[in-house]
Amino acid sequence: MVGMIGVILVILALLVVVPVGVMVSGGVVAGAIGWALRRNGEETHEGSELIDTNY
Repeated sequence: MVGMIGVILVILALLVVVPVGVMVSGGVVAGAIGWALRRNGEETHEGSELIDTNY
């Protein structure tokens, strides 16, 4: 019976914990890349009239 609980916990981790962790970390990485690219664009194109269109 104890071995069955371990199997259930491993399956739960594979089906719930791992996918949620990947999605959350992917969102954090995407946010960091977006912030860095926007900052770089604003610094390298200072004074451009197109910067006002960035939201």
